[in-house]
Amino acid sequence: MPEEDMLRAGIYALLSRLLARPMDDDTIEFVRGLTGDESPMGQAVNSLAALAKRTTQVAAEDEFTVLFYGFGAGGELAPFGSQYLTGFVYEKPLADLRGDLEELGIARADGVTDPEDHIAFVCEVMHGMIAGAFGEPASLERQRAFFEKHLAPWAGHFFADMEKAKSAALYMPVGTIGKLFMEIEHDSFGFGQ
Repeated sequence: MPEEDMLRAGIYALLSRLLARPMDDDTIEFVRGLTGDESPMGQAVNSLAALAKRTTQVAAEDEFTVLFYGFGAGGELAPFGSQYLTGFVYEKPLADLRGDLEELGIARADGVTDPEDHIAFVCEVMHGMIAGAFGEPASLERQRAFFEKHLAPWAGHFFADMEKAKSAALYMPVGTIGKLFMEIEHDSFGFGQ
């Protein structure tokens, strides 16, 4: 796999892992060891690593809970495409995604209760398409079509909201990383040109 695709797949995998569930001890230790360069993305990675070094696993879990589940009325952020695009969960964007997942032969794991348009799952699918986790790596055209339909309309907004969420400390640079990466993907796929 070309180095650029390895990096893309790695970022999608990281975002998926950080947003699927609270960080466990292994994950927070991994995040503490991340290093970036002087680019805006690299600086966000360095910020995430520095914050992780000062954050306990329990504090990271508490922040995740407040951001995504809340206490009673739901979390500060709704990580679902349908919610962002229509204001409601389980709407047409989810049905469209399910149709494309079926066509790709991808199903969510047993025991997962979140709808498939959860940001973590959609990032995991992009990772798998790039890395060949579902068979052969998907063509760039197929990746572009999936991104255009299932991430481009809403993921950048979600990550921007995470970046400025009142409850986000450790997850603020995750929002920055996601927002910048969605912009990079958008430009790389040639949208708006």
